[in-house]
Amino acid sequence: MRVGAFVLAAQFPGQGQGEALHRAVRTTEVAEESGLDSVWLAEHHFVPYGTCPSAVTLAGLLLGRTRRIRVGTAVSVLPNIHPVALGEQAALLHLLSGGRFSLGVGRGGPWVDLEVFGSGLRAYERDFPESLDLLLRWLREPRVSADGERYRFREVPVVPRPDELIGGAGGPEVVVACTSAKSVRLAAEHALPMLLGMHCGDEEKAEMVALWRTHAIAAGHSPEEADAAAHVSAGVAQIADSRTEATETLVKTMPGWLRLGLGAHVTVDGRPRSMRDPVAYTELLCGLHPVGPPRLAADRLAATAERTGITRFALLVEGSGDLAATEENVRRMGAEVLSRLR
Repeated sequence: MRVGAFVLAAQFPGQGQGEALHRAVRTTEVAEESGLDSVWLAEHHFVPYGTCPSAVTLAGLLLGRTRRIRVGTAVSVLPNIHPVALGEQAALLHLLSGGRFSLGVGRGGPWVDLEVFGSGLRAYERDFPESLDLLLRWLREPRVSADGERYRFREVPVVPRPDELIGGAGGPEVVVACTSAKSVRLAAEHALPMLLGMHCGDEEKAEMVALWRTHAIAAGHSPEEADAAAHVSAGVAQIADSRTEATETLVKTMPGWLRLGLGAHVTVDGRPRSMRDPVAYTELLCGLHPVGPPRLAADRLAATAERTGITRFALLVEGSGDLAATEENVRRMGAEVLSRLR
């Protein structure tokens, strides 16, 4: 089982953006010191829900500050960037980190980002499969051209080649954020592992894993390859001496951040949007994930792995909004939870 931290660089009420980013950096450093397997970096634009606008840029900084831990994007929003540009950055980080970089990609949402970056609503609604295909070809082939509906260019060499990792083979791992049957099928056709959201319970995640396996085999991938897929389950982790104490910590802080952060999203076309009740959502997350004493946290992770077959976790550890409390939370994850799982 591989347990990592999910880092949003969340801006809680009363905090500055630099404070949120500093906490993201320290979370990663402490995660490596504490024995966690990975950190997964979120990317958001124009909202305090997350203050990191470029997960690959932050990943580059963190890979340079660490020596062992894997750093991944969760996710780089593909409609906001040219697939070749993202592929070049991913190859660079993969090569220079010695293979410690994972590229998570997703479709994002129908936000004003699409207007600001000039990609348009179509990039979100229709073009994600074409963009993903071009990205994967860039990471797997020595020369690439494009003749699609969105991207067209003559053949060019791939520089740097991501398969030229010294002492290793192949390019960076690619993971796809999946929130629908359509995205599950797309990931499965390419045999790419899924990143499943923290709002999903074990039953829903198990169904998505089973659906992914069915589509992967139908696309020609072997049962052995399908069974070996290293899907990632996103969640929340808060370690305390009791479940009540851990839950109270998150219920005091997360609703304010959720209300401020999610409420700031603006749709590109003015479509109406609904927002979860922040308190109810926080309580839901506390019930689904390892929130409580170390033994409960370890048991809950083990149960999720058994029910879903997923053995990689990206857990939000900054739910307190406080740097010192986040560091303590990560250290307790390493010392008191991972020891039970291993």
